[in-house]
Amino acid sequence: MSKKEKEVNEEVLEEEVKETETEKEDETSSLEAQLKDTKDQLLRTAAEYANFRARSAKEKEQTYSNAKGNVVSEILPAIDNLERALSQENSDYESLKKGVQMTLDGLMASLEKLGVEQYGESGDAFDPNYHNAVMHVEDESLGENVITDVFQKGYRISDRVIRPAMVKTAN
Repeated sequence: MSKKEKEVNEEVLEEEVKETETEKEDETSSLEAQLKDTKDQLLRTAAEYANFRARSAKEKEQTYSNAKGNVVSEILPAIDNLERALSQENSDYESLKKGVQMTLDGLMASLEKLGVEQYGESGDAFDPNYHNAVMHVEDESLGENVITDVFQKGYRISDRVIRPAMVKTAN
C-alpha cells in the first residue's frame, strides 16, 4: 500500500469515527431529553398524589365535622325541653314526669332518625355479640340463654354495636 492510499484510508477512518461520535452524541442527547421528560412526569405525579392526599384528609375531616353537627342538631330539641322543664317553678311531680317522658320520647325519635336502634328486652335470647351478661341465675322455668333482666339498654347502628346491653341471663 502506498503512502497516499494509507492517508486516504486514515481520512476515511477518521470520518467514520467522527460520524459514529456524532451519532452517539445525538443518541445521548435524545436519551437525556427522554430522562428529563420522565423526571418531570414523575415530579408532577408525585405532586398530584400529595395534593390528592391533602384534599382527601380535608374532606374526611369535613365529613366528620358535618356528622357531629348533624347529631348535635338532632339532640338540641331534647336539651331545650329539659331546660324548659327545669325553668318551671310551680310544677307538680306528675307534670314534671310527663315533661321528662316527652323529652325522652323526642330524644329517642331523634336517635331513630339517625339510624340508632335500641335493643335488649327481658325474654330475648342472649347474644354475646350484642349483650354483656353481668349476672346469671338458674331458673328451670325459663329457657336456656334467656335474658331475665335488663340493667342498661343497648344501642346499635345497623350491625355496629354502639353500646352492648347490660343484662342478667338464665340457665
